Amino acid sequence: MTQLLLATRNAGKLVELQRLLTAAVPGVEVLGLRDVEEYPEAPETGATFAENALLKAREAVRHTGLPAVADDSGITVDALNGMPGVLSARWSGRHGDDPANTALLLGQLADVPDERRGAAFVCAAAVVTPGGVERVLEREWRGVVLREGRGSNGFGYDPVFVPAGGDRSSAELTPDEKDAASHRGQAFAALVPVLAELLGQ
Repeated sequence: MTQLLLATRNAGKLVELQRLLTAAVPGVEVLGLRDVEEYPEAPETGATFAENALLKAREAVRHTGLPAVADDSGITVDALNGMPGVLSARWSGRHGDDPANTALLLGQLADVPDERRGAAFVCAAAVVTPGGVERVLEREWRGVVLREGRGSNGFGYDPVFVPAGGDRSSAELTPDEKDAASHRGQAFAALVPVLAELLGQ
């Protein structure tokens, strides 16, 4: 069975990506970073989501010899000139502190009127093979930022983001609904045929 490494330690993201890929690319065993020998992960120094995704995927291939998929994603807020962007996971200064990151974002938008609270979740998904093939796909999910969180599904900024045309937050959607519409769902759906081709499925 072909093995594919998803270069992430984010449990929520790993579950999401495994769900998307396992059904779509049969005969591939999807591993996470917990399933391989630990290696030092390079800091995310890229200025764009695509640069960071490629950096993570290249590191994973270099250390494990397995074809690897990595993504970098975050929220870009119109009223903040596209920030937090690549800094989304560490917006409050502590990496992965979702409540603090969300609280800071809502505080920064406190005086912004509802009609100017446009935002997008962005995901760049990269695949790198041991043979040196590299592909990156980027997708976005437009919506608006709420004034307070709603829902308990998802992670990160999901509770404060309502997709365009909807009335429920991302954290109020079912996993299937989110997979079908989200930035990550779109990016990985687009990556599936690329993976099938590269992995010989």
